[in-house]
Amino acid sequence: MDKNKIKILSVNISEKKGVIKHPVKEIVLNSNGIVGDAHAGDWHRQVSLLGIESIEKFEKLANRKINYGEFAENITTKGIELYKTKPFDRFKIGDIELEVTQIGKKCHGDSCAIFREIGNCVMPKEGIFCRVIKSGKIVPGNIMFYYPKVFNILVITLSDRASKGEYEDKSGPKIKELTENYFKEINWKFKIENKIIPDDPQTLKNLLLNARKNNIDVIFTTGGTGIGPRDFTPEVIKTVIDKEIPGIMELIRIKYGQEKPNALLSRGVAGVMGNSLIYSLPGSVKAVNEYMSEITKTLQHLIFMLFGLDVH
Repeated sequence: MDKNKIKILSVNISEKKGVIKHPVKEIVLNSNGIVGDAHAGDWHRQVSLLGIESIEKFEKLANRKINYGEFAENITTKGIELYKTKPFDRFKIGDIELEVTQIGKKCHGDSCAIFREIGNCVMPKEGIFCRVIKSGKIVPGNIMFYYPKVFNILVITLSDRASKGEYEDKSGPKIKELTENYFKEINWKFKIENKIIPDDPQTLKNLLLNARKNNIDVIFTTGGTGIGPRDFTPEVIKTVIDKEIPGIMELIRIKYGQEKPNALLSRGVAGVMGNSLIYSLPGSVKAVNEYMSEITKTLQHLIFMLFGLDVH
C-alpha cells in the first residue's frame, strides 16, 4: 500500500466519555466532530484515530483479540503508524479533511473503563486526535490519504550592499541554519526561502503582504532595526501585523543589554500577521545567534497558540 494511503477498517462511537466505543455503519462529521459521539464539541480533540498496527502490537502483549473501538478510537485504520504523524498534518477522505492536533494523551488509569477492563491502554501512547476541517460521511472501506504539513519559512535580508552583490550576506544564512536545526530537532517538515532586498520600505512591505497572501508560516527579517536614516524595518512590520508580541524582544534586549548596552538600541519587533509569525532581527551574525536562541524557546508554542491548539 502507498505510504500515504490509509484504509479505514472501522468507524466507532460512544455516547459517554471514557468508555469503549462500538462500531457503526457510518459516521457523519460536522464542524464539532462526529455527530452522536461523546467527544464532539468545539475543541481540538474531536476525532480520535488508532492504527491496527498499534492494536496488533498490544494484542500480542494482552494475548487476546482486541475489537475495533475497544481503545475508544473513532476511526480504526490500516496503512501507516499514525503516532508518527505530527500536529497540523492532514488526512483527506474524498472532500472530508481532518487536521492532526495531538499525538497521544494523558492516561486516566482506574477512572477509565477501558483501563479497568483491559488493564492498559494504547491510546495514550499511539492514538492521535484530529479536528474537522471539512465535513462529510465516512464508512468502513473508505481510503484516506495522508498529507504531512510542511512549514514554509521566509528569511529576508535588508541590505543595499548585499542586494547589489557588494558583500556577502551572512546573517540571512545564519538564520536559515539555526531554523533548519530547530525544525529538525522537533522533527517538523519545513522549507526555507532566502531573499535579499535593498533597504526600501515599499519592497519590504510588498514582500510581507505577499507572504501573508501565500500563508507563509514564519518570517524572519534581518537588518534595519537600528536608528540610522535607512533603518525602517520595525515601522514597516508594524503596519502589517495584527498583533504585536512585545515580550520576546523586550527580554532579548534586557538580557543581552545588561552586559552590552548597545544591545538595548535594537528596535526589533515580533508579531502575528494573519497566520504568519514575524520576527525582525538585527543585521549582525552575533545578534542573530542571540535572538534565535531566545525565539526558538517559544516558537513551537506560539504556532500552537496561533492555530488554537491547547497543548499545555
